Amino acid sequence: MPALTDNELITQSRQALQSGRAALYAAYADKQHPATLLHGLSKLVDGVLRTIWRELAVPRDLALVAVGGYGRGELYPASDVDLLILLPDADKAHHQAALERLIGLLWDIGLDIGHSVRSIEECLNEATNDITVQTALLEARFLCGKRSLFADFDTAFHRQLDPLAFFEAKRLEQDERYAKHNDTAYSLEPNSKESPGGLRDLQIILWVTRAAGLGERWQQLAKTIVTTPAEARQLARCEEFLRRVRISLHLLAQRREDRLLFDHHESLAQALGFTATATRRASEVLMQRYYRNAKLVTQLNTLVLLDLTARLEHRAPIPPIEINQHFQMTHELLDIRRDDIFETNPPALLESFLLLSQRPELKGMTPRCLRALWRARERIDARFRRDPRNQDNFIALFRARRGLTHQLRRMNQFDILGAYLPAFGQIVGRMQHDLFHVYTVDQHILQVVRNLRRMSLPEFAHEYPFCSRLMAGFPERWRLFLAALFHDIAKGRGGDHSSLGSVDARQFCGQHRLTSADTDLVCFLVEKHLTMSAVAQKEDLADPDTIARFAATVGTKERLTALYLLTVCDIRGTSPKVWNVWKAKLLEDLFRITLRYLSGETVSQLAGLEERQEDARRLLRLRGLRPETEVPFWRELDTAYFLRQDSEEISWHTLTLYHRPAPETPVVRARMNPGGAGLQVMIYAHDQSELFARLCGFFARLGYTIVDAKIHTTRHHYALDSFVLLDTARDPRPYRDMIGLIDHDLAEHLIKSPPLSAPPRNRISRQVRHAALSPEVSIRADESRRQWNLSITAADRSGLLYDIARTLSRHGVTLHTAKIATLGERVEDTFLISGSELEKTATLVRLEQELLENLQI
Repeated sequence: MPALTDNELITQSRQALQSGRAALYAAYADKQHPATLLHGLSKLVDGVLRTIWRELAVPRDLALVAVGGYGRGELYPASDVDLLILLPDADKAHHQAALERLIGLLWDIGLDIGHSVRSIEECLNEATNDITVQTALLEARFLCGKRSLFADFDTAFHRQLDPLAFFEAKRLEQDERYAKHNDTAYSLEPNSKESPGGLRDLQIILWVTRAAGLGERWQQLAKTIVTTPAEARQLARCEEFLRRVRISLHLLAQRREDRLLFDHHESLAQALGFTATATRRASEVLMQRYYRNAKLVTQLNTLVLLDLTARLEHRAPIPPIEINQHFQMTHELLDIRRDDIFETNPPALLESFLLLSQRPELKGMTPRCLRALWRARERIDARFRRDPRNQDNFIALFRARRGLTHQLRRMNQFDILGAYLPAFGQIVGRMQHDLFHVYTVDQHILQVVRNLRRMSLPEFAHEYPFCSRLMAGFPERWRLFLAALFHDIAKGRGGDHSSLGSVDARQFCGQHRLTSADTDLVCFLVEKHLTMSAVAQKEDLADPDTIARFAATVGTKERLTALYLLTVCDIRGTSPKVWNVWKAKLLEDLFRITLRYLSGETVSQLAGLEERQEDARRLLRLRGLRPETEVPFWRELDTAYFLRQDSEEISWHTLTLYHRPAPETPVVRARMNPGGAGLQVMIYAHDQSELFARLCGFFARLGYTIVDAKIHTTRHHYALDSFVLLDTARDPRPYRDMIGLIDHDLAEHLIKSPPLSAPPRNRISRQVRHAALSPEVSIRADESRRQWNLSITAADRSGLLYDIARTLSRHGVTLHTAKIATLGERVEDTFLISGSELEKTATLVRLEQELLENLQI
């Protein structure tokens, strides 16, 4: 039979792959057997590769080898096909033409090839220097060519392989992978392959046991006593679920996509057979199932790797060191003295975690201790929770000087924390659709506890020095940690989770015999944990009445300090993107001015009008301005201006404008923001309609986010506006480069005053598209009924503030102040406005409706 031409071979191979995949996908849709699909796709590609190798008459002294996941005999729908072309020597040039033809043809038939061309010696050298290469070669499988060459490679590779060194390298690799994913399996868009609790956590076990000759399948691990039979079955079930998730992701995305993106949650839930309940969407049911599976994977990963550590390190037996009648230390690990200790003495369950906190020489638990702990977790029942010994041990964990975060995470990982606090168990794996949390509720809570603990440790004092100083002087810090544990514990029940959580906290404190003072502080923090953030980001901190109301809410300096610390850690625990220097400044400003109020300063002293002006004069003198020079300009500024600007801003404005209090053309000055990151921009121009909208549009086109706006009109009808701009995607250095451009281009833009253009429409983020957030608009008159408070809550997007400003401008509304608060993908903006249309019900309703229409995504 004559050899096929390359074009004929390409056509035949494509058809074979297409028809074979279609048959395999149809069978999978019918039977839902992931292993059958993965092995079937692998065998399909095996056959095509062997045919091509034979038809191209590749030199006989070469071998084609499958490596990596393909070598394991598993191919996901969109996975790479990893190949090793094994050479008898390092002379690649001799085979170059044949190899280029082979690789080109493999790409032409539509395979995503990852290939290497090496001799045996080169393979061994690469494996020595690169753990990724070594792992891929560990799963090498002969496909075609010279079988004896592959056998020589396989023998040499395993002769060189050091199972213990391989294990230690893979464990370090896992630590780095965990760190990349913030050490949590509970992000809202986890990676089914790489995140903690994903397929990699299972694969590392099989890689190590394969390298050590202990088995390549879960059932084999049970036979070699690496796992128990029950654990082997659990590992197989976890793997099957993750395989189904990853297969469905590839089929839905039509490409290699391992992340459970918001775009795919609903369709993925449908593909996997999850249905909605009366209170939860199908996607939420799916994700909670995923998180529980991920938790089980991390539990089993921890158990098996601990067991492998002891087995591979070949530690010399040493007598254990007795700790007490229940526990002993073995090789720096906490061990139980009898296998039934937790069954016969349930209080030892919490005692084990307390010992880990109290004894720094203990690095963890032995596999025997962990297995016994896990088996006995169901002994934690109502009777257990009422036992004063267990209550004392739990509170002692929070009082311990070290280890609280690690122990709470370990307790959560092994289902102990949710068993002891049933309310916590209800929020394990619960998603948060609020556009700024990126973790499940339980993981967010533990992140907040972690943040508070770090502030109490000297080695982390450099991160937030001011907070660390406050924490160092705070008595009985454990009360803050306990409040953090309860602050979101009531989420998902319906109603106000702060109030409901406070009820839970009070019941807990009563059961655990806390003093009334400690109970009141914990419950206050839980109930008011959102208050300080709302005041700092939405209300006018220059208004003494605002400070007086907030001070009345907190009542004491201790509560103020505690609420400030919890608020900082709560915001930081929502998402790495939510916290920024501007939020830090707002919260610190509110803390400091409220502390002054609680220290006895009067409202007029808080306003500090004369002190602020005097300090501004001092700064002006330092900058060379003669006495009384500022007076003409300051006559045009009213009291509200001096209340809202700090002395540094007043001196900057004065120095720039004193010699031209009534310029014909706009004055624009930008500078690095002295109060933190970003730019501060001042605009001084004839007051005009659409000015605020024009400014917002200009900044939006530059890609900046407005985080603060101070709007003021002078007595002689000039607008004196100040903005703080941030661009979180930009390196800090270009901010300085933009100053000259803004000074010139914005002034020119205001002189020309072109018609307001359409707002920029950039791509909406996945989280915004799939979050259930309806925009809200509220317009309420103040006590004088001359001004109105406009509050807006909506999903963030590019040009949003510009849209709002254009709408207000069309209705002839004047803007006096703006408080811009961005929480992840959610905005909560507050404006002080005035205008004749606001006095009429019909036009007020029309304005609200138009704002709501513009806020829709």
